[in-house]
Order: sequence, then C-alpha cells, then structure tokens
Amino acid sequence: MPRWLPRAMVLALALYACFQLGSWAFHQLIGLLINILIAFFLALAIEPAVGRMSARGMRRGLATFIVFFAVFVAAAGFVFLLGSMLAGQIVDMVEGFPKYLDSVIRWINDTFRTELSRVEIQESLLRSDWLRKYVQNSASGVLDISATVLGGLFKLLTIFLFSFYFAADGPRLRRTLCSLLPPAKQTEVLRAWEIAVDKTGGYLYSRGLMALISGVAHYILLEILGVPYAPALAVWVGLVSQFIPTIGTYLAGALPMLIAFTINPWYALWVLGFVVIYQQFENYVLQPKLTSKTVDIHPAVAFGSVVAGTALLGAVGALIAIPAVATLQAFLGAYVKRYAVTDDPRVHGHRRSGGGRALARLRGLLRDRDTRESGDEEDAASGTSGTDDRP
Repeated sequence: MPRWLPRAMVLALALYACFQLGSWAFHQLIGLLINILIAFFLALAIEPAVGRMSARGMRRGLATFIVFFAVFVAAAGFVFLLGSMLAGQIVDMVEGFPKYLDSVIRWINDTFRTELSRVEIQESLLRSDWLRKYVQNSASGVLDISATVLGGLFKLLTIFLFSFYFAADGPRLRRTLCSLLPPAKQTEVLRAWEIAVDKTGGYLYSRGLMALISGVAHYILLEILGVPYAPALAVWVGLVSQFIPTIGTYLAGALPMLIAFTINPWYALWVLGFVVIYQQFENYVLQPKLTSKTVDIHPAVAFGSVVAGTALLGAVGALIAIPAVATLQAFLGAYVKRYAVTDDPRVHGHRRSGGGRALARLRGLLRDRDTRESGDEEDAASGTSGTDDRP
C-alpha cells in the first residue's frame, strides 16, 4: 500500500464530514439567512430617506428610528381601521345570515320543487359527523395556530431588528467590508452598494405606483356598486396585492367580495370578474412597463426573475427577485465592453426579400463575367500590338 493512500482516505473522510456538517448547518439556518436577506433589502429601501435626514445633521440611529416609527404607525393605523371595519361587517353578515339562508332555500324550493326548511337544515348540520370532527380538529389546532402566529411575530421582529442595524450602521458596515478588500475592489463594492440602493428604491416606487393605480380602479368599482367602506377596501386591495407576492392578489380580492356579498350576491360576482380582468391587465400591460422603466430591465427579464425567485425562495424570492436582478444587470453593465453596431438594415429589423437577394446575386455574377470578358479583350489587344511592332 502506498504511504499516501491512508492520508488521502483520512482527508477524503474529513472533507466529506465537513461537507455534511456544513449542509446540516445551512439547512438549520436557512430561515435566519432568508430573514437577514429580507432585512438587507428593507434597509436598502429606507436608505435614501435615512441618508437625507442624516445629511441634515441628524444621527443615523435617530433617523432610522423615525423612519421605522412612521412606517409602524401607518401600518398599525391601517390595520386598526381595517379590523374595525371587518369586525362590523362580520357582525352584520352573521346577523343577516338567516335571511340569506331563507332566500337561498326559497329559490331551491321554487326551482327544484323541494320542501326544504331552515330548521331541518340546521338540525341536520348540528347532528352531522363532519361538523363534530371539524370542531374537534379546530380545538386541537388552536395551539398550532398560536405557535404559527408567535413564530411569524418573532420572524417579523428579527427582520426589523436586522434592518434597523443595517440602516443605522450602514457606513460602518461599508467601511468594514471595504477594509477587507484592496482599493480597486473597494470602489466596485461601493458602486454595487449604490446601484442596489437605487434599484431597490425604484422597485418600491413602481410597486407603490401600481398600488395607487389598483386602489383607484377598485375604489371606482366599489363606489359604483355602492359597497360600504370603499376607500378602506381600495387601500387594502392596492397594498396587499402589490406587497404580498403570489397570494396577495387572492387575499386582496377576497375581502371586497365578502363585503359585496353582504349587500348583494351578484355584486360579489362583479367584483370577482373585475379583479380577474384587472389582474391580467396588470400582469401583462401595467407591471412590465412600470417595472422596466423604474428598475431599467426588460419586461421578459422581470417576469423570468420573478419566476426564478419564486422557485428558489418562494414568496421572498418573488419579492426581492426584480431589484436583485436589476442590481446585478446594472453592475455588470458597468464592466461589460460594448461595441458600435454595424449600419446594416437587418439590425433594425428590415430584412431583404428572397427575390431581392437573388437579383443582387445575379447582378454580381453578370458584373464578374463582364469584368472577365473585358480583361480577356485587353490581353488579346496587347498581344496583337506586340506582334505588329516586331521588325
């Protein structure tokens, strides 16, 4: 046995053990890493506001606290107003549910010639096995729901804490990163940081603009239908549909449909149709145009980045995919060498027809033949004159 073989085997086993340990640690910390990534992009989003306030002499920590406090107050006020509205509507819907049930039973009896009654239906529901099982499962799932809520609150607190540190200690963090790199690399890191701030701010601006347009459109519909609390519902639709990826559209449209159903069931269908049509308009017309202008990426690239981000990180990836790709594209564009484009009609999309190309080729062949014939005549003429000049 060669002397190096035992050492190589031990080294291979050690590398495999380190790989397994690193993989286990990564899977255990994937939740924390995702929260840190969200916090970093949130800090980049509020960096312009914090930078302006600190440029006027305010401490960055105080400026960051003011920005976060304003965001928290706005979110808490919106949730409080929406919660009070929703509670009132739920109470009204519960009180009017027997009336809705009577109307549905009456329609069924008139249409299908049946003799159903609300009392019989209520007794059958109360004595059913599936209702008993549902109540038991709901009672046993209270602890799971509570744990999920507490876990979500802890994640939210973690994200805000890291984003506060990233925003308040932004200059210190940049100095720490630059101290580990040579001067040439430091310039690239600072440029990438600045590009990331600009692109993240542009992405949030586009989302805010789409939320405003969506809110105004749904407000007009709800006012036409006479649905109560139309302004609050419009704000709900605009914010939830834009800032909660993947399922935000469905959550945003469910509440207006529920409120409209308490007024008239047909109004709920109108709201559902409008939500579906507007969503298609937003996905294929509005969002690609606004996103391509604010973050300066092609609509197809924006759509592909969202799909790829969703496949990699789920809802978080869908939320941060566009600013991340825009930052990478802008950073690479500063170092990729570009050349002048040739002045060819095909560059502008003007292709020559097949007949035109054939005619041009035929003209070239005729021109070459004429050139050869003229050359042969000159050679013959020069040979004749040489024979005549002989003594």
